Amino acid sequence: MRDMRFDHLEQWRHTHAFGQDRKRPGEPRTIAVIAITAAMTVVEIATGFIFGSMALLADGLHMASHAVALTINAFAYIYARRHAYDTTYSFGTGKVNALGGFTGAVLLVVFAMMMAWESVKRLVYPVEIAFDQAILVAVLGLLVNGASVFILGHHDHPHGSDENTDHDRHRGADHNLRAAHLHVMADALTSLLAIFALLAAKYAGLIRMDPLMGIVGAVLVSRWSLGLLRDTSAVLLDKQGPERIQSRIKECIEDDQTWIADLHLWSIGPRIYALILSVVTRDPRPPEYYKELIPPDLGLVHVTVEVCESVGASSGQRTASQGSRTTFS
Repeated sequence: MRDMRFDHLEQWRHTHAFGQDRKRPGEPRTIAVIAITAAMTVVEIATGFIFGSMALLADGLHMASHAVALTINAFAYIYARRHAYDTTYSFGTGKVNALGGFTGAVLLVVFAMMMAWESVKRLVYPVEIAFDQAILVAVLGLLVNGASVFILGHHDHPHGSDENTDHDRHRGADHNLRAAHLHVMADALTSLLAIFALLAAKYAGLIRMDPLMGIVGAVLVSRWSLGLLRDTSAVLLDKQGPERIQSRIKECIEDDQTWIADLHLWSIGPRIYALILSVVTRDPRPPEYYKELIPPDLGLVHVTVEVCESVGASSGQRTASQGSRTTFS
């Protein structure tokens, strides 16, 4: 028999899906790119064996590694969506997105290190290059990755002119899509640098230009991936949310009678945040009053407000308080 004692609590209960049950635009795009990359991988490996071309075989194996990385990104989308209502996740599955991006960034670092190591080896011990086949492979790779970039769509560039603004934007971004985007961008960059180096080697005799461009590519890919590692780790470790959102909250609540004693803001998914707020005031109001003061466009989906009544506090003495009330969004 249903326990009637708890029926009155239903109006205060809510899910923690926060939209993670919906399919994100990046999911079908990533799956489409996986299909294209996998198909190109099969073609290159097969033709490499048929024609005895190490260049084709090597590039096919390289694309296969990126197909595996992209598959991890697709899995993160599907897992987050299917477990959106799993109550064992306190704030939903939004952080699976950041975990997918973090994993993709780690794999990018590994690929960059492998690229750099192979390039250094070829600087010390140059190998004979089949220029025509290698250029064909690089052009095909550039076309495939160009199509992949187009499918994934416009994404935040890994760099920015304003460091603080750029970091805040990336912290709330779709990190899983960003990781997939960086993988295909890394492939496209590798192909572009390879074309330049191979043409220089073939027509100007600059044989070592090929491994030198490999090192340049490895440095650029490492820089992109380290930026993604920084932003995703900030989300996974519950680093304090964007300063601009904190400032907006303080501006809307604090005045001569009311102060914010404690503020915890952290990302729980792409562009969504949780907030715990401790308010000290001489004139206590219900927690809902302070929640309504916060602008609705800040991406706050789970808000907890604690209200403490100030006891004889002046502007220079705000710590004495008694009593509290809390509310949840």
